[in-house]
Amino acid sequence: MRPETLTNLQKINSSLRRSCFGVLLFLLAVIPAVIQAEIKSQTRLTGSEPTQEPAVPAILAAFDKYEVVGIPEGHGMKDMDDFILSVIRDPAFSQEVNDIAVECGNSLYQPILDRYIAGEDVPFTEVRKVWRNTTQPMCGMSLFFEQFFPLVRAINQKLPPGKRLRVLAGDPPIDWDQVKSSQDIGKFSDRDASIASVMEKEVLSKHRKALMLFGNFHLMHGAGVGAGNAVTMYEKDYPNRTFIISDLGNFDTGLPTLSSSSFAIWPVPSLAQAKGTWLGALGLNHFYPPTVWTDNDCNVHDELPKNEQKPMADLVDAFLYLGPQDLRLIEPIPADIALDVDYMTELLRRETLAGMPGARTLKEFDQQIVSGAESPVLVVPKLPDFKPYFPMIKQNCLDRKSSSSTPQ
Repeated sequence: MRPETLTNLQKINSSLRRSCFGVLLFLLAVIPAVIQAEIKSQTRLTGSEPTQEPAVPAILAAFDKYEVVGIPEGHGMKDMDDFILSVIRDPAFSQEVNDIAVECGNSLYQPILDRYIAGEDVPFTEVRKVWRNTTQPMCGMSLFFEQFFPLVRAINQKLPPGKRLRVLAGDPPIDWDQVKSSQDIGKFSDRDASIASVMEKEVLSKHRKALMLFGNFHLMHGAGVGAGNAVTMYEKDYPNRTFIISDLGNFDTGLPTLSSSSFAIWPVPSLAQAKGTWLGALGLNHFYPPTVWTDNDCNVHDELPKNEQKPMADLVDAFLYLGPQDLRLIEPIPADIALDVDYMTELLRRETLAGMPGARTLKEFDQQIVSGAESPVLVVPKLPDFKPYFPMIKQNCLDRKSSSSTPQ
């Protein structure tokens, strides 16, 4: 199991012996650019310069060859989320695509979601259970999904019945009214299996075209622990049907100037193929830090699994560039969520049951929201030490295995 909160963090450890203040300033200015040049020189012998294309047309064109296109939904990253909304609003999108599968959707409520997206009279307070009641707290506080579902509903009202979009909920069908312990939560922790099942049943077996909006680690080819991530699972039976797009993670961050970026002259937004390029030749560790996961025996690890220690071009098909990495924006929490005392209290209950670190009172929660508003620009923090949580992670894994083997 790899907590979603880990995928957007980067471990930054640098120690420089300082002889004088002038030398320090020089090093701070020169070293990031030197590192970028070294990375490119080490891979350029076997990799060409990536060719950039206008992103939206390139993504729509991918559906001519593939049944599924996967994009990493932003997990609170405003630039990515705004881009996804622009893709969906493009008039050509509904001509190419039948379904949009989302990570932040509880499959328990798929019938309600279908009626809402189709334009039927469903109260917003009812349909919002789809994204507020998933296994992931970040979904319930997402501005993107509060906009996404009504947007798709509005788009459908402009389309003939045969061209209307369907939204598929990929998260396991957890009923939080029935959850009273961490063991209850553990029964719904195999999220990749749930996603793969939805994709196989609703999209691939019917040869429909779908946009997948999930975190990167659910999407990569041949990745994930155990049986693999969602795409790896379904590609055993449905190979060569999926085109995976990655963001740049934490690559090209911490630079002294915007002009020193490897992507300084790239147009925004742009898409570049990974195969055969120096960028695709880089390993996953250049983009993301090691994440926490458990093996089949519930031992906890904090390094990349063996099947992810490979070039990015083996894991993804293209890279999406949305502008300077050091100027990425964080999405604010919507006021209607932050001011909903009942729902915020319920979120605290869920996080406490799951043993997740964080606020334990509404006052602490409010303070986190206020503090987070001080700067909308993403600052990549130092990766915290998760070893104190290893026993809890292992116990959750054991509980999950126990509950799955117990006759229902």
